Amino acid sequence: MLLDGWQPFRLRALVRDFPLFPVAGDEIVDHGSHLDCGVQPVTDRDAIPTRFVHGKDSVMKRAICTGLFAVLFAAAMAAAQAQAPKGLGTEEFGMSPRELVLAIENTEQLIARCMSEQGFQYFAADHNTVQAGMSADKILPGLSEEEFVNRYGFGISTFYTGLPPQLSTGYNPARVGLGERNVQIFRALSPADQAAYNRALLGEEDLNSTFAVALENEDLSRTGGCTRKAVSQVFKADQLKASHYNPQDALINKDQRMKAALGFWQREMKKAGYDYSHPDEIEPDLRNRLNALTEGGKLLVDKMSSDQKAALRKLQDFERGVAVKAFKMSEEVLKPVEERIQEELFSRKVQ
Repeated sequence: MLLDGWQPFRLRALVRDFPLFPVAGDEIVDHGSHLDCGVQPVTDRDAIPTRFVHGKDSVMKRAICTGLFAVLFAAAMAAAQAQAPKGLGTEEFGMSPRELVLAIENTEQLIARCMSEQGFQYFAADHNTVQAGMSADKILPGLSEEEFVNRYGFGISTFYTGLPPQLSTGYNPARVGLGERNVQIFRALSPADQAAYNRALLGEEDLNSTFAVALENEDLSRTGGCTRKAVSQVFKADQLKASHYNPQDALINKDQRMKAALGFWQREMKKAGYDYSHPDEIEPDLRNRLNALTEGGKLLVDKMSSDQKAALRKLQDFERGVAVKAFKMSEEVLKPVEERIQEELFSRKVQ
């Protein structure tokens, strides 16, 4: 029996935009109390006749169900009309693709100038080289991203050697983003000059935070040396802080659908033993742990004590475990919601 005035209708958008995650309202929509608004199982997202059955149910239940539908429907309609603010792009730091290219090229020119002033040769990498370094994150030939995560986690502690990125021979997005010419220049230097070169280029705190890596992670706060000097002239002051958050991601996170999805993600991660409230917290935490263990990435593995090696192995095991769980949950829970919201926000063409 249908609620008075309601008719079956197509719920494609509503079901798609509001996945049935457990949310804070679970205590209201209480399946243990058999409060059921009669939504049929989702099998066809293009045409789902939905009933609101009241039968012997109380007037209060009918009012709750009607109100719940009204809230969800209104939120779905508002979301469908939402668009990103003018000028907000889809790339890192809320830039448009064109703005990202310009930021890369301007920053690289400034790095090259600064390095020259320090007495070192550095070729400004073009945007394709820097973006290749960004795209190399969690990528190895022959492995999908999921396979990579299953084997190596996020590739943070699991590939750690203590060598400068220019001397690495395996997986290393930092090396890729520097460009082959700069890698060869570095390798031709003596060990003492190599150390001085990277102090000038990257500073003292984090030798793996090259421009490409920092840009991909959207965390310029870890940069140092000429890289820090250059990004300070190209990027805004608030974008240099560790607390900076991509404005596009901030908009997505404010959406009620994403809040519900993140709540579910957080609860499931906590059940698995990982106390994070958002996926974006995991990799910075792993980097901080690794830096604390390895003196900012300068401690060679073969120079570690037995206790330090044991601590590194423990961190690597933790990284693999949290990465596998987070990746699975993000792919199944967060990504579909994020893509839908992003599609709505950027329905207009971004230059």
